Amino acid sequence: MTDRFRLTMAQLNATVGDLTGNAAKARAAFAAARDAGADMLALPEMFITGYQTQDLVLKPAFLRDCRAAIEQLAADCADGPTIGIGGPWTEGEKLHNAWLILQGGQVVARVYKHELPHKQLFDELRLFDPGPISGPYVVNGVRIGSPICEDAWWPAVTETLAETGAEILVVPNGSPYHRDKLDLRMGHMVARVHESGLPLAYVNMVGGQDDQVYDGASFVLNPGGHKVVQMAPFDEGLVHVDFTRTPEGWRAERGEMVPQPDAWEQDYRAMCVGLGDYMRKSGFRKALLGLSGGIDSALVATIAADVLGPDNVRGVRMPSEYSSQHSLDDAEAVARRLGIRLDTIPIDGPRFAVAEALSGVMAGTQPDVTEENIQSRLRGLLLMAISNKFGELLLSTGNKSEVAVGYATIYGDMAGGYNPLKDLYKTRVFETFRWRNANHRPWMKAPAGEVIPPGVISKPPSAELRPDQTDQDSLPPYEVLDAILYGLIERDQSVADLVAQGFDRDTVKKVEHLIYVSEWKRYQAAPGPRVSPRAFWLDRRYPLVNRWRDNG
Repeated sequence: MTDRFRLTMAQLNATVGDLTGNAAKARAAFAAARDAGADMLALPEMFITGYQTQDLVLKPAFLRDCRAAIEQLAADCADGPTIGIGGPWTEGEKLHNAWLILQGGQVVARVYKHELPHKQLFDELRLFDPGPISGPYVVNGVRIGSPICEDAWWPAVTETLAETGAEILVVPNGSPYHRDKLDLRMGHMVARVHESGLPLAYVNMVGGQDDQVYDGASFVLNPGGHKVVQMAPFDEGLVHVDFTRTPEGWRAERGEMVPQPDAWEQDYRAMCVGLGDYMRKSGFRKALLGLSGGIDSALVATIAADVLGPDNVRGVRMPSEYSSQHSLDDAEAVARRLGIRLDTIPIDGPRFAVAEALSGVMAGTQPDVTEENIQSRLRGLLLMAISNKFGELLLSTGNKSEVAVGYATIYGDMAGGYNPLKDLYKTRVFETFRWRNANHRPWMKAPAGEVIPPGVISKPPSAELRPDQTDQDSLPPYEVLDAILYGLIERDQSVADLVAQGFDRDTVKKVEHLIYVSEWKRYQAAPGPRVSPRAFWLDRRYPLVNRWRDNG
């Protein structure tokens, strides 16, 4: 009977569909685990495919290639530690989200996910069949139980594993980030440890995939809920955890304990990882954006420079007769402080040409928002032309407040392939701006210090599409708007709930109306990193046509 057990936890970044690349990462981790004398290597949920696969996992040809990749990995890693790796697995007519145990060149055990998540951004019941609750499998004489991600958020699977003899819990995860998610996970895992009396190793994926960001932050708990290992968030890493048999059962020895950043830093890092991985996994190296001199574009430029390096970011000023000199100066100052390229393309000439082209069909009408939107759409056209010519990904810069109420021009400033601020309310944009000016981390490629001039935050936000325009001409102050949006979107509160909190009913109704009538815009908007539990797209899905309004 062994008295020591070494587990290598591999917190790695998989790419959806890159079976060869994901398997190569698994092989490298296996080599490191073997060199460290590990008994077992634990990789995250659905690691061979990347996560989430969406409907890709329904294609028979894809499933065939996944099985071949797993079987080849098993054959290549026959001489060394056992591997646990996530992937899809078919059994008869059923398709499972599985964790596959590879030993001696074979798939020797299969654990099927039982609790399939189907709320918020997950829809696994649509893709997979729930598996039976599995018992433990044996690695070098130790009985290991592996609830897969959601299986560990509820008592049933863990209780069954404990009752059937599991000695250590190894939990593979593809758990995406949202603000304060680590505390939420920790609460559930501490409950499982208390119920089972078993130590628990939580192995999470890391990296960006479409709108989701996996933050890693893997950890190990001993009975009593004592955390003895904590890995870094957002970074790939391997950690070797030693378990010792004691009279009370197996206990993990204390290992690395990486401090976790506060919510402001985690949100900022999530936006950076989301953008960086979206670009890298899509094949882009450079980005551009319209640099207006406002806070949103300044923050996006900073995120892009931190991720890609200043030499790979282009800002473009596109002034019209309504552009203020201080906005032009602020855009130049942002570009200079970040060290990014800045081009200037005036739009008055193209705007006059469009006005002339439309003069016949629009004869007898008065200028209104139509002419304002032409300016925005001309800017979008110019930016897309640069993107096409130089292969640079266009970043859009609308924050969640603007996206929520449709304060953006479709095919204009909404143009772009990715939006780093899509899930960040305007008031959080202000605070994130202050955080970045005051903080710098080794992974940031842009300069340290005050990279965004204070004047950018002190001036009233404006689209500058007409004389003396400010956002507050059309919207309530952002402090009020964001509080109402948070109630309606994040908490699904009623109009009456918000009025009871002291908000003006007409203002609440106006905001509610803007949210519903802007759904079609959000349907066509660029993806962006999810940093809240109620992001637009998978977390919140509404009909484009909706005549219901809350008149309570």
